[in-house]
Amino acid sequence: MTTPPPATRPANPRFSSGPCAKPPTHDLTKLADAPLGRSHRATVGKAKLKAAIEETRDILGVPADYRIGIVPASDTGAYEMAMWSLLGERPAEMVAWESFGAGWVTDAVKQLKIDHTVHTAEYGEIVDMAALNYDHDVCFTWNGTTSGVRMPNGDAIPADRAGLTLCDATSAAFAMDLPWDKLDVTTFSWQKVLGGEAAHGMLVLSPRAVERLESYTPAWPLPKIFRLTKGGKLIDGIFEGATINTPSMLCVEDYLFALSWARSVGGLRGLIHRAEANAQSIWNFCETRDWIANLAIAPATRSNTSVCLKFTDPRIVDGAAFANAVAKRLENEGIALDIGAYRDAPPGLRVWCGGTVETSDIEAMLPWLEWAYETEIAEQSRAA
Repeated sequence: MTTPPPATRPANPRFSSGPCAKPPTHDLTKLADAPLGRSHRATVGKAKLKAAIEETRDILGVPADYRIGIVPASDTGAYEMAMWSLLGERPAEMVAWESFGAGWVTDAVKQLKIDHTVHTAEYGEIVDMAALNYDHDVCFTWNGTTSGVRMPNGDAIPADRAGLTLCDATSAAFAMDLPWDKLDVTTFSWQKVLGGEAAHGMLVLSPRAVERLESYTPAWPLPKIFRLTKGGKLIDGIFEGATINTPSMLCVEDYLFALSWARSVGGLRGLIHRAEANAQSIWNFCETRDWIANLAIAPATRSNTSVCLKFTDPRIVDGAAFANAVAKRLENEGIALDIGAYRDAPPGLRVWCGGTVETSDIEAMLPWLEWAYETEIAEQSRAA
């Protein structure tokens, strides 16, 4: 007998892990102040870019002596810029527990070819960060977007480290506490936790990172789009709104709107609370079912943004096909869009729970997830 579908539907079915849901109050008419058709170097353009930097600093609590720049090519561009500009002065500890971290390992090993040690963990687990050599440079992700595993805190990072820490925080910034005193380079993008538009990245540098930039020249040539110094000095303009290449002023306006919305819900603490409430709804759901579980093994490392799930029912014959069928069924019903696991991750689902998602939508989606699971199990049984 087929289980009837639930009556209540999510008001917004967008649970993609990037680009992520827009803030609930988003409306294109609210971007009317964007200086379209104007130079980003005009007074109005520079003011908008400067405001985006300073609002980011204020909401995230970035120290006053840290530099924040808007750079091209999203988080990927920001992290690549940091790696190519800073690494090679000393050996590197390359850390990965999911696909994006693995990508940074590939860059260090095969592209930059620097002296390195690689530390990896399987999906659902995390590297022992206390075992790293922090006299080396350390490259890692704070939150594994494709594994749903995050750093529980920064306690393992010593204050007296000699090397730099390079942190990809794209699915953590605005949803998790980032210990700025433990992070020398931090990168993220607008289209993740705040649901901004794509193609723009943020690069946050500590004074130690700036000192490295001004005292070290990499052995390899740097493309113009990666250059952060000139004549051995930091290009200050990059961190005051004079971007390396032309930014979209419409995207800047959209980010400013998202920052304003973030402030309206309580700033960083409010955003963290919203993400935790969303994720907790899914965690509670999993704890009362024996057919689905969090991919993250240790509760302390469970992500509150990219919540990754695995089906545990032993009756499932083909895990990938089953997960894809469940995700497709929910998409066809208009209940949950883009929640399939990342292509390199184990078969399952990935539900974005960042602060722009409403908890009521998560709670309305979960009974439909159970319905889709039961429907697919029934169909599998009939086909056997």
